[in-house]
Amino acid sequence: MPVDGGIILNMMKIEILTLFPEMFKGVFDESMLKIAGKKGLADITVHDLRNWTHDRHRTADDKPFGGGPGMVMKVEPVDEALIDIIGNTGNTVRPAVILLTPQGARFSQKTARELAAREHIVLICGHYEGFDERIRNLVDIELSIGDYILTCGEIPAMAICDSVVRLLPGVLGADKALEEESFEEGLLEYPQYTRPFSYKGMDVPEVLLCGDPKKIKKWREEQALSRTKERRPDLLKNTGIG
Repeated sequence: MPVDGGIILNMMKIEILTLFPEMFKGVFDESMLKIAGKKGLADITVHDLRNWTHDRHRTADDKPFGGGPGMVMKVEPVDEALIDIIGNTGNTVRPAVILLTPQGARFSQKTARELAAREHIVLICGHYEGFDERIRNLVDIELSIGDYILTCGEIPAMAICDSVVRLLPGVLGADKALEEESFEEGLLEYPQYTRPFSYKGMDVPEVLLCGDPKKIKKWREEQALSRTKERRPDLLKNTGIG
């Protein structure tokens, strides 16, 4: 079990059920997700749903009853996969089973924090025209990452993994930085600058060079509020700020 400064850190297990496991290789083998795995803080396993099919063609989809375009993901492979995964967890706590669908609740930073507190989650990636409605009876949560159409659920799964894993204690070098990011306090993040001081007539605000932490903090708070009012006024409804 990983240890950070004498504190024992729990490892989070994430399992993904997909028809296209190869899609995840580039994303999970780079950057923060790779670091989390190396540190033993996150164990992400990608399962090919076709491993739970029983015909020589490894059929995971079929034509919809009643007719219509496209193909529908079958219920049997998903059910059998969940039975095996949940039965082999070795934990007393059942993992949270999540279906990624445009009809789900909107994924947010609050949801990411709630999932990061879990020991084990399972993400089911939809594909094709849709999935057999009976799959909904097998899950605990339905999530959507936004009101737009994607070809598959693999991309939302990647986004949710990234959003959740970065919140795990010990993953990021400076946990304090998490508190000042966009959406953590219900506001967008304030502007950031680095060298050079001046570039093509665009200068860094003088207040950031004054060396007074209180003045800098006040400026950043004002900028975060102003930017949120301008770009995402809907977020202010959740903060109580007018």
